[in-house]
Amino acid sequence: MIGFEWTAAKFFWYLFIMYFTLLYFTFYGMMAVAVTPNHHIAAIVSSAFYGIWNLFSGFIIPRPSIPVWWRWYYWVCPVSWTLYGLVVSQFGDIQDILEDSSNGETVEQYLRNAYDFKHDFLGVVAAVILGFTVLFGAIFTVSIKVFNFQRR
Repeated sequence: MIGFEWTAAKFFWYLFIMYFTLLYFTFYGMMAVAVTPNHHIAAIVSSAFYGIWNLFSGFIIPRPSIPVWWRWYYWVCPVSWTLYGLVVSQFGDIQDILEDSSNGETVEQYLRNAYDFKHDFLGVVAAVILGFTVLFGAIFTVSIKVFNFQRR
């Protein structure tokens, strides 16, 4: 098993992070359609951003391994905040010693050393995920009001 702990706090953190992640992806798709002339261009633009987001999310290449001159994009990438939030909310406070650790490292210490994930940063992560949701929703709202791609 993956080792999820059965606590209400972890369950609600998971629900919060996943709900707002799905919401910002939905708002991003709506925003992409609203700021481009048609859905074909929106699909191309959003696909490019999805690829870049996956590359810089910290899943394929962890943040400590990303070159220094590209780390700024890790912090701008919404998927990296989701990944950070999910990992830290579920595993960031576990004090169990890893089975294959030769130096008696706990799960929390491993996350700090290998990925620089800190459980104390969870509130900031939640605020940023909420901020991305509001940002994409606001850009969509302004875009459908301001942009007009109709030809007469």
